Amino acid sequence: MNPTLSTSYHGIQLPHPLVVGASPLVDQLDRVRAMEDAGAAAVVMHSLFEEQILLDNLVEETFVDAHEDSFGEAISYFPSTCRIAPDADSYLARIARIKEAVSIPVFASLNGRTDRGWASHAAEIEQAGADALELNLYSQPTSDETPSDEVESKAADIVRSVCASISIPVAVKISPFYTSLPHFARRLESAGARALVIFNRFYQPEINIEDLTASSTLQLSDSSELNLRLRWLAILHGRQALDLACTGGVHSHTDVIKALMSGATTVQMVSTLLLNGVSRIGEILQRVATWMEDREYTSIDQLRGCMSHSRTPNPEAIERANYVRMVTSAQLRDRFGPVKW
Repeated sequence: MNPTLSTSYHGIQLPHPLVVGASPLVDQLDRVRAMEDAGAAAVVMHSLFEEQILLDNLVEETFVDAHEDSFGEAISYFPSTCRIAPDADSYLARIARIKEAVSIPVFASLNGRTDRGWASHAAEIEQAGADALELNLYSQPTSDETPSDEVESKAADIVRSVCASISIPVAVKISPFYTSLPHFARRLESAGARALVIFNRFYQPEINIEDLTASSTLQLSDSSELNLRLRWLAILHGRQALDLACTGGVHSHTDVIKALMSGATTVQMVSTLLLNGVSRIGEILQRVATWMEDREYTSIDQLRGCMSHSRTPNPEAIERANYVRMVTSAQLRDRFGPVKW
């Protein structure tokens, strides 16, 4: 008997949990069609960044508004179209084109750190046809004058503003770097979020020790990154009504199963598709179905959360007690020898 793989993610019915995460993979229509053909349940567009929107506004003000009182004969004052940054408008147009090209849900993405203009841009994204919005909250406080509660309050205010301005579901993509993640999740739900995406991957700086420069490096994920996601999926599952999406470190069917067991509603994949092609979606999905059938799981709902903090027979495995046990274990002593002073 084939297991039922369908799932509901922030109110949208999907045939299975495998979603293509935010990346340049979604930039070309042919690729999106290929993802649909390969079996993707939905796709997440790459983010429209706050900096791009601000650049659009700055360019428009510089090249258009600054000359609005000039003589009409001075046609040289008008900017050529190539000089105006098209990012925000082209992003909206891309949503519309993708929606026309495929039948699977399309989730747009906004990436910002302030509440300036997000509500209006979220409304434009909804009007362009997006089925849902993934709000990517990327904040990196560097001031020692900014308390953690202020960071969380600002994030919740952004979510509240966006959710009040649109009717499509809003998922919030967060980092693990919050003081009390369960409490923060509750605040985001109260602000109107329907789902959490766990976790954002940041590009870390690389330092050149010869010419004293810093640059960002792009490194694809591997399955070793999954454990952090599994821990917090397991802790957060069932605490709120929020759906949970896992992203980062999913490369195989066993990774997908672990994420589902920990409490994920959907599982996003990017790096494995970049490495192996979009046909990887169908391969992983088939292996998940076979694994479930062999073990007589009848549905994703039966599998989801069975190893979460609230349901696992050994909750200490994802708590502090496991950390203490590991660092004092015989396994470490056998590998490195007894401690000598």
